[in-house]
Amino acid sequence: MRFARRVRDIIAECAQAQRRLTELTTAPDRYLIHPNKAPDTYEEFLFRTSGLMRHEPPARARTSR
Repeated sequence: MRFARRVRDIIAECAQAQRRLTELTTAPDRYLIHPNKAPDTYEEFLFRTSGLMRHEPPARARTSR
């Protein structure tokens, strides 16, 4: 059982890493010349926030790790 839980945890961690990598590679900010610069227009703001937004777990789930 301990081995099975460890394998499950490894697979879950790999899945989370894959989701995060997908979020980072498809983020519109990645393709801008100055990604840390504030958007100049409202349209640019909407473009930058059009990608996948990372889902943050609730505080209770974050502290249990």
